Amino acid sequence: MGNRDCAHRSEPPAPIGPPAALGSFSLVRVLVIGSGAREHALCVALQSDPEVSALACAPGNAGTRAVAEPLAVDVGDPVAIAALAGSWGADLVVVGPELPLVAGAADAVRDAGIPCFGPSAEAAQLEGSKSFAKHVMTAAGVPTAQAWPVGGLAELETALDEAAQLTGGAPYVVKDDGLAAGKGVLVTADRAAAVAHGRAVLDAGHAVLIEEYLDGPEVSLFALTDGTTVVPLIPAQDAKRRDDGDGGPNTGGMGAYAPLPWAPPGLVDDVLARVLQPTVDEMARRGEPFAGLLYAGLALTSRGVRVVEFNARFGDPETEVVLPLLETPLAGLLEAAATGTLADVPPLRWRAGAAVTVVVAAPGYPEAARTGEPVTGADGDGVLHAGTAVTEDGTVVSSGGRVLAVTAVGTDLAAARETAYGRVAGVRLEGAHWRTDIALAAVEGRIVAG
Repeated sequence: MGNRDCAHRSEPPAPIGPPAALGSFSLVRVLVIGSGAREHALCVALQSDPEVSALACAPGNAGTRAVAEPLAVDVGDPVAIAALAGSWGADLVVVGPELPLVAGAADAVRDAGIPCFGPSAEAAQLEGSKSFAKHVMTAAGVPTAQAWPVGGLAELETALDEAAQLTGGAPYVVKDDGLAAGKGVLVTADRAAAVAHGRAVLDAGHAVLIEEYLDGPEVSLFALTDGTTVVPLIPAQDAKRRDDGDGGPNTGGMGAYAPLPWAPPGLVDDVLARVLQPTVDEMARRGEPFAGLLYAGLALTSRGVRVVEFNARFGDPETEVVLPLLETPLAGLLEAAATGTLADVPPLRWRAGAAVTVVVAAPGYPEAARTGEPVTGADGDGVLHAGTAVTEDGTVVSSGGRVLAVTAVGTDLAAARETAYGRVAGVRLEGAHWRTDIALAAVEGRIVAG
């Protein structure tokens, strides 16, 4: 259980001066698709952009209503998304979640003549199929873990044996080959648990991927791309396990922080040269250009950088810590990626300091989250809504496993962390759970790369 007694602290100094516009950018109406804290963070960044005169979020949540017009849409229906974009008069559509991207939402919007930030359904298979991503990485010479695709029970034990032989034993890495909202991976030293997880994925009708275990700390690195030019953002690290000390089940992410004081010098340039640009180039060579947000999940192993996985959209909760540090206006960057003009964008500008996000989760998350509980104290600075809704009487209630992403910016990680936990202390949700150690290992210098 999180610490409810954490005292409120003074706020860090505000950034100096407003962000400057990109100059040639002229879009005014932006439609964001999605309903989580990632979309709330996108809306906050876009709402503060002087070039954006109208902003909507569909379907949004209780928090996005404060900064964007709420609109109804089925995010799994690409035709409905394109129709909404047209009827609302969107100049740019930003698709947040992976499900509509894999379903073809960006294709449908572009077919309607509206610029869209997000890859095509074919390109989004970098996230939608881990086996497809492995084939792309192999062709592009991108360093990653060796993998064994498993289509049936007979292959499962053999693949586990081969992985163990390569790495000298446990732990085992068992992945759902398809979309699993960040929760389809099991890393375990228990062979029986690995087999059980693989069986469960197969029983659900999905293929399984067994992978070589990668040691070292993990890093999330986002990059904007228009299919040719690649512009990396700053690296972040999220906390995937539910409990302090990286215990408990895997989740969609319980918190994050940026930047990474322990990251090796030149990390971003190295990943751009060895991972991001080769992947984008390979997708273009295949006739499936990737335009949008390419998210590389990386392991900084004893043998160098290795790709753990790719995602085809902004990550959650890393978006909540990266965007508050971005000084360059966001809308122009997304428009440039959507229209093939990223090469014309000046170098990105970043605010000094650091950001920390702490996720407040519903009781029972991730296995059986309890929803429908009243949430109070969720309208303060830095409180981003992840799984919330508004009842007919105006009460904000929980509607998902991850309920809030409480974020703060400070002069350094320690200051941002202190402020974030102070804000968490002001939130009230019956039975809520949060980790108390987000960014703590980095503040204490306990993370070593490579």
